[in-house]
Amino acid sequence: MSLKSGYLKKYFKAIIAKELRDVEVNPGKSNQHEFNGISALKAVFGLDDRKFPADFLYIDDEESVSSKDFLTWYDARRNHPTRTEYRLYYPSSEVTYKASSGDILFICLKSDDTVLCIIAQKDATITSQLCWLFNISDVSTSFTLDTKLETDSGELEFAVRTILGQIGVEYEEQSDDELMALLIEKFNGSFPKTNDFSAFARSLVKDFDPVGMPDSTLISWFDMEEKIFFLMEQHTIRERLRLGFIKDDEVDVDGFVKFSLSVQNRRKARAGLSLENHISALLDANGIVYSHTPVTENKSKPDFIFPDIKCYKNEDFPKKNLTMLGSKSTCKDRWRQVLAEANRIDRKHLLTLEAAISKFQTDEMKDWHLQLVVPESIHKKYTYDQQQWLFTVKDFLDEVKEKQRHTEFAHFLRY
Repeated sequence: MSLKSGYLKKYFKAIIAKELRDVEVNPGKSNQHEFNGISALKAVFGLDDRKFPADFLYIDDEESVSSKDFLTWYDARRNHPTRTEYRLYYPSSEVTYKASSGDILFICLKSDDTVLCIIAQKDATITSQLCWLFNISDVSTSFTLDTKLETDSGELEFAVRTILGQIGVEYEEQSDDELMALLIEKFNGSFPKTNDFSAFARSLVKDFDPVGMPDSTLISWFDMEEKIFFLMEQHTIRERLRLGFIKDDEVDVDGFVKFSLSVQNRRKARAGLSLENHISALLDANGIVYSHTPVTENKSKPDFIFPDIKCYKNEDFPKKNLTMLGSKSTCKDRWRQVLAEANRIDRKHLLTLEAAISKFQTDEMKDWHLQLVVPESIHKKYTYDQQQWLFTVKDFLDEVKEKQRHTEFAHFLRY
């Protein structure tokens, strides 16, 4: 689904970012608990003394820590006839204790005049993604201000949703009454099996070419399923809330918690499965032979083995003609799981829809002989050097097709 320019204005009024210095976060250097960069802060917070309710978040690629408090914006020389000295005071918390010099601070003034204060670890993937999302290309020790919020997200709705979710902002799905009615009629108002849901999503995409344009086709299929999933989820949650959570004339807290967890678990499980379903459909359309989630060594289950598991287990089949593809809608540190799958294959492939993975992580992937496969429209969210190394989906399909055209493959496939 294509995102309208300026969609971030739904959530934020302004965003400022800077690289933190020792004097701002190191108690050994200063105990003032202040962020520096007054001119940009004035543009966001104005000239009056104010306290802003704030959500504080420290985030890296492995964990996040949050707290709630206030940011205090004030003129320390308010009563001086000629001088001003504006300061932005933050309180001590578990979030600020984790901050280090070089981390990136994002101060986001939300549409309700509360503040989201994010400290993102230096060189982490989430930091690169936030810079991309907020259209901040050059972060220095002075604040960079963005009030236009005209981001270049193109068709990457999934990437936007994922990043916003990591910083605690609930993505607002655009309403579509006609599509909602179609979903309710098709599935009787409840979720079907993932395979059926994925197939229905593909049937709704009109302009696609899985052979000539596999990259854009995969994105279109996946984004359509994202759209109809969250529309259906809105419906099912709304209907469940109408029933209420009362048991034996008492508020059913356990029932509410169980329902809430089921919603979260379904979200987590579905994205990865739907991506696998659409990859399978893409492979089928291209006439590629494969095994989906076969068992290899130590009961590992790689997502896809090419040409198939029989060839993989046949020691006479040349290793050079074997291929493995992992599938993860988002990587984080989970990409390392792929390394332990399919021991016969030294160079592994991993397809992801994640944007702006840090150079630190992609360099590590290269060191482990893991080739990242990313749909072409997402490539521009990586650095120029990273783009030279990345595979498109078409690159991957072409490589597998070439291997499967090998004369030895036809011989082994008969057995």
